[in-house]
Amino acid sequence: MKKISNVLFAGALAWSVLGAPTVFAEDTAAAVKTVAALHKEKAALSGKTVSVQGNVVKVNNGIMGRNFVHVRDGTGDESSNNLIVTSKQTAAVGDKVAVKGVVVLNRDFGSGYSYPLLLEQAEISPAK
Repeated sequence: MKKISNVLFAGALAWSVLGAPTVFAEDTAAAVKTVAALHKEKAALSGKTVSVQGNVVKVNNGIMGRNFVHVRDGTGDESSNNLIVTSKQTAAVGDKVAVKGVVVLNRDFGSGYSYPLLLEQAEISPAK
């Protein structure tokens, strides 16, 4: 018990001397974007975690160990209205979902499957 008290005291002392640890917003919550904004800002967002909400319009499951889910939210034009999400999770066409993943640019899987923009390692959940 004394050992635990010493650890707690040391932690409290470090907190008071060094200050509270800094938490960056990006570490705790992904920036929420529209599909069109993601296409427009893709260079600046490359490698960052973002969130998008929209409707599932197409699903290809079990390709290269992942599922490819196409999400649209009604923003953008024909060149910027679709977001392809890769995930271990999946959804059904027509589902309204919230996705959070890492922005990846110019991903080439070979055999003609090349994507200028993907949201990879995504978590997919029902939209609230």
